[in-house]
Parts: sequence; C-alpha cells; structure tokens
Amino acid sequence: MGIRITGTGSYVPSSIEKNEDFHQHEFLNQDGSSIDHPNEVIVDKFKAITGIVERRYVDKQLTSSDIGFLAAQKAIEDANVNPEEIDYIICAHNFGDVKADTIQSDILPCLASRVKHSLRIKNPKCVAYDILFGCPGWVEGVIQAKAFIKSGMAKRCLVIGSETLSRVVDKHDRDSMIYSDGAGATIVEDTEEVGILTHETASFTYDEAYYLYFGNSNNQELCKDTRYIKMHGRKIYEFALNNVPLAMKTCLDNSGIDISDVKKILIHQANEKMDEAIIKRFYRLYKTPVPEGIMPMSIHKLGNSSVATVPTLFDLIRKQKLKDHSISKGDIIIFASVGAGMHINAIVYKY
Repeated sequence: MGIRITGTGSYVPSSIEKNEDFHQHEFLNQDGSSIDHPNEVIVDKFKAITGIVERRYVDKQLTSSDIGFLAAQKAIEDANVNPEEIDYIICAHNFGDVKADTIQSDILPCLASRVKHSLRIKNPKCVAYDILFGCPGWVEGVIQAKAFIKSGMAKRCLVIGSETLSRVVDKHDRDSMIYSDGAGATIVEDTEEVGILTHETASFTYDEAYYLYFGNSNNQELCKDTRYIKMHGRKIYEFALNNVPLAMKTCLDNSGIDISDVKKILIHQANEKMDEAIIKRFYRLYKTPVPEGIMPMSIHKLGNSSVATVPTLFDLIRKQKLKDHSISKGDIIIFASVGAGMHINAIVYKY
C-alpha cells in the first residue's frame, strides 16, 4: 500500500503589496522609539535579508476559510475525486478567520467545518477538524493523514493550509513586511504506488516555545489589549539553522534514499538567507555540494504565508507555474518546515 498526494490546489491573492508601499509606514523600535534610518533604507535592508520584493494580501471580503475552500476545490478537481468520499478534512492555520478591519479571531466553528460546509459535503462521516502547529501545520496535516490511512481509518483526506497574516501584523513593526496571505490544499489517498516514504516531527518548547508570540504594537499609543504576531528573529534564525538540517537528515536517512537522489527540497519560505543557510548546512552533513536548482523559491513574490507556503509551492511546480522548476514521476522530494511552537517537521516523498 502506498500513500500519495493525488491532487493539489492553491489560492494566490490578486492584491500585490510591493516593498515600496512600505515607504510611508511609521516603523518603530519595540520600545516605541523612532528608528534612525529612513524607510527606504529599512526596506532595502529587509529585501537583502529576506529576498522579498512583494507579497500578496487577500481582498477585504475574503477570510482564511474562504480561500482554504477555493484551494480545496482546485485540489478536489485536480485529483478527480468525489467530495462525499473524503474521510477527513484537516485544516492548518494559526489565527482562524480574521475579518478585515477587525481585531478578533473567529474559530467557532472550526475552519475545516466551514470549508466542508462550503464544499456542500453531506456525509457526516467526513470528519473536519483544525490543526494549530505554526507554519509547519500543512506538513503535519499530511503526516496525520498518512497515519489515518495507514491505520485503516481513512482512504482519502483533504489537507489544507490557509492563512491571512496581513490581518494580524503590527504595521509599526519592520517584521510585518515578511507576512502574507494564501492557501494551499492537497488530496492524500491510499494508492497502489508509494508516495510518502518517511516523516520526522519534533517540538522544541523548553526554551524555544515563545520565539514567536502575540504581543503589543511597537506604537505605545495604541490599545494595550490588542495583540499582533511578534517574533525573536535572531533566535528563530539560529534555532532553524541548528535543528532543521538535522531533522531533514534523520528523515532522509530513515527513508533509505541517497542524498544524490533528492531532486527538490520544498522548504517553508520565511527568509531567503535562512533557507539558503539551512540547505547549505543540510548538504554539509553529507559532505556534498548543494546542487543547482534544488530549492525552488516563491518568497520573492509571495512572501511568507505560513501554512500555505509549502503546499502552494508544490502546486505551482506541479502545474508548471514556477519558472525553471519542474518535477517528474519518480522524483524524490523533501518537504520541510519550521515555525511557532517551536515545531520542525519533514517528509521524504516519491513523486
């Protein structure tokens, strides 16, 4: 028995927020003091580190569950399956539905239930639930789908990653330029051919749990009861660099696949320099140079859409929408992610 991804879909918002759109923002230090550089310098330095030129934001009338539904529709159509025969809908997110111009997160009912409702699935045995696992949520959702299928509890799962981070960012924080919106979805099925070979997951919480957190705005004059996504960027960078390559290596070694047979690494797109450093360290563990074109990047145009980045990247490559990148039957792919929690996971996959 094999467990494969048989269909993919994504929703990339049409609204583009370019770097120069931040030139008029009032960026402040964490203590509320002014930053001693003009915004043009701040934005240029940001681009040099992250690689981000622009990012996508959803239109005002849409929420995270809406775009998760739109991505799910595409994945179902791509897999050519009957929605009534889906056993589980697993929706990864972090903040629920946050309507435009509001400060409240809405997760009642859960987003997976909302997606199931929008898909008009009548079957009550199609179980819909959410997963809160930081940016690695979609990868972990696929790992859970694998467990359900392997145990005999399911034959087909819909796994979604959807997020609207633009609605939970502090506009006075330079880090707000990283985040974006989007959704990616996949159908994971019981098949004759092997797809998922191995996986690896770890949660580092002893010292690292609050590297990403909800905190006050850098603007001291704003409401103290309103919280925004915040991060200790340097700590996250060092954590990811020290731990993600090791998790990827464990996963690959357990699969029995040689490093030379890996064709693509689809890693969470949070920071170009960080991702490049992770891949270099991963190949250094095998004393092997990094192959050209091994790591497709979407962050330059799409930013960091959290749980949506990896499934969206996979969908774009499968459908030949990412320049200079393609995958063929039999190719070995590594999915990997790191994020709030702090969580790390990886999957070795035979396409």
